[in-house]
Amino acid sequence: MKYARKQKLVTLINERTGLTVSPDTLFDVQVKRIHEYKRQLLNALYVISLYNRIKHDGHDPVVARTVIFGGKAAPGYYMAKLIIKLINSIAAVIDADAQVRDRLRVVFIPDFNVKTGQVIYPAAELSEQISTAGKEASGTGNMKFSMNGALTIGTLDGANVEIRDQVGAENFFLFGLTVEQVTNLKQSGYNPHYYYENNPVLKQVIDQIASGAFAHGDLELFQPIVNTLLNNDEYMLLADFRSYVECQEAVSHAYRDQEHWTRMSILNTARMGWFSSDRSIRDYARDIWHVEPLKL
Repeated sequence: MKYARKQKLVTLINERTGLTVSPDTLFDVQVKRIHEYKRQLLNALYVISLYNRIKHDGHDPVVARTVIFGGKAAPGYYMAKLIIKLINSIAAVIDADAQVRDRLRVVFIPDFNVKTGQVIYPAAELSEQISTAGKEASGTGNMKFSMNGALTIGTLDGANVEIRDQVGAENFFLFGLTVEQVTNLKQSGYNPHYYYENNPVLKQVIDQIASGAFAHGDLELFQPIVNTLLNNDEYMLLADFRSYVECQEAVSHAYRDQEHWTRMSILNTARMGWFSSDRSIRDYARDIWHVEPLKL
């Protein structure tokens, strides 16, 4: 069933982008509104690091991946639009590289909407819910993914907390700082340069972006992203980068055991009943409205 749904998404991707991707790869999906706190950029940094491991280090990834993005930016949100541009530029570099593209592909699906989501959610195998802890009020995309059997890689933010409680910690890929750790690190004086200087993988990625490697040599195009990461990094991508990369390695190794992965996927779907609107309305009636159901 999942494979048939992936094939349907393959067709959609080809129609929208002209790219041909393999349903035999891990479908790693992040579709949602483009915003810095939702950290599509953290995902993009990881993709570049994975590209480097294949291209320059000769590292053969544990599993081949198709990393799928989708979402819209507010009309006046310059940085969000620049992140979309970077993702598409990374995708173009990988697509043009025969050495890498069979093991790693990046796709940005344009005009993400409800109709498109009806194809994407059922086909996803890994759900990216990687916002900075403490920034997401709730979110429902993570619920849609889990209900359709995708496993979540995420922080303890928003509804991720309840999803992890319901599906079981062993069926959730957790990484990153907690809300308390984010607060404490900022209060103690967060210095993104420390992480840049002390993580060679991260430093290489940021230096590549700064060098124009994904902008046909243009040193200015993505400089605002580099400046934001190194001089501010409000959403603490650099602090969470190492933990995220390590968690993605755990994802890859788990995916190799398809029997175990399928079991985790089934449990994600089976244990999502708590998020039913019926349960939610009963809780509101009991705890907020203090009303009793009318028996007919």
